Amino acid sequence: MAETNAILQARGLTVGYAGRSVVRDISFAAVPGRILTLIGPNGAGKSTILKTLVRSLPPLSGELYLDGRDMGAIPERDIARSVAVVLTGQPRAELMTCRDVVASGRYPYTGALGILSAKDREIVREAMERVRVLELSDRPFDRISDGQRQRVLLARAVCQQPRLLIMDEPTSFLDVKHKLDFLGLLTAMTREKGVAVILSLHELELARRFADTLLCVRNGKVDRSGPPAEIFAENGAYLDALYGMEPGSYESLYGG
Repeated sequence: MAETNAILQARGLTVGYAGRSVVRDISFAAVPGRILTLIGPNGAGKSTILKTLVRSLPPLSGELYLDGRDMGAIPERDIARSVAVVLTGQPRAELMTCRDVVASGRYPYTGALGILSAKDREIVREAMERVRVLELSDRPFDRISDGQRQRVLLARAVCQQPRLLIMDEPTSFLDVKHKLDFLGLLTAMTREKGVAVILSLHELELARRFADTLLCVRNGKVDRSGPPAEIFAENGAYLDALYGMEPGSYESLYGG
């Protein structure tokens, strides 16, 4: 039975490719207004977990509940109204303006022809204004910077009005200023709108600063989970083990 207040809950989930397990026995609950962050070494299976959560890959075993319902029994259109997704490499947007990309977040709510109503267009404008990309409306999406592109994709997610947002390494290729700006916007949306967020991060200091709960993945399993203060305790001794570093490496790199 699913946890009452969880938007998405995994129980004993095993993920992988072509019947081969990559990460096994995953259990967690994503709840409103909180950011759940996956960390761990490259190749540990973080992206495989996220792809399974958004049904790009079928689970090998276990259970996934969305709002207390078996996710496998929910129609795709209903899922699209509750879950917004930003995965690495999305989207292919040649000949699309930034407004077009953001407006695609409204497609789960439009008719078969995808025609936006006046209300939809206002939601698009409000989302772009909220994420501070309104001035990019008529710019080609494939001709803006990486930082601008990530904010446009966040605006698309806001426009979708999701209850759950799933993102794979959303700060990759951004400089420090844009990483902080992007995660600050994401955190504000999470708190104000009661959205549950699941994302993966490579940057440990950002994970410590912005995550509410960390899910640590290595050696084919969730090795540990808990709040950042717990995971980063003891001068980062656990982080050294998680990433296979020499004892004391985390403390010397990040100042403890």
